[in-house]
Amino acid sequence: MVNIPPKRLKSLKKIQLNIKYDFENIGLLNNSLTHSSYVNENKMKSYENNERLEFLGDVVLSLIVSEYLYHRFLNFPEGDLTKRRATVVCESSLAFAARKIDLGDYLLLGKGEEITGGRNRDSILADAFEALIGAIYLDGGLDAAKKFLIDSFEEEVIYAISKGNLFIDYKTYLQEILQKSTKSKIEYIVEKEIGPDHNKKFYMNVIVENKIIGKGIGRNKKEAEQMAAKQALYKMGEKIE
Repeated sequence: MVNIPPKRLKSLKKIQLNIKYDFENIGLLNNSLTHSSYVNENKMKSYENNERLEFLGDVVLSLIVSEYLYHRFLNFPEGDLTKRRATVVCESSLAFAARKIDLGDYLLLGKGEEITGGRNRDSILADAFEALIGAIYLDGGLDAAKKFLIDSFEEEVIYAISKGNLFIDYKTYLQEILQKSTKSKIEYIVEKEIGPDHNKKFYMNVIVENKIIGKGIGRNKKEAEQMAAKQALYKMGEKIE
């Protein structure tokens, strides 16, 4: 286990009060709040950044939200449930939930990210929130992760869904449309990346049968994929908004 400085331990105790969960393995919590820029700048081989926990948290988040929506909206067909899940797990929703528990105050960031406002950037907050879900899952199991997640932003989720304020998952929409006419694989390929790590733009192509059917630009790969799918749907004449 990594030795965590006393000052950092004190900070981690505070965030546990915010999230209403006490970690058995405090190292998992610390890792979930450690951005890759901090590890890279400080050359701390003994520290693990939060990317692996984010990967795990993304899956746990999807499972918990899917089950919640399944029981909450009994009359909704699969397509509507998919759209509402996209609303809950989109970057802006997760960043909102992260701000609600002041997650940004406890992140370990490199100097470059700190200077450029990374502590309040949606993408970093959303990723850290997913990593935190992954950490809680490993530390306390699925029930603990579920309790934390539902307590964190259930009210906001219900409000957004009831008002019809839905995030449109263009990728899923495109896949559903194309499956009706072709079984060809849909690929999303990064054409190029421009800019420094803290302010990078991704240029994405969506490709079907070796043809580019849409292009998109985003602050991260997920956003660029959505924009590429959106353009593809627009070119196909689909009503998407």
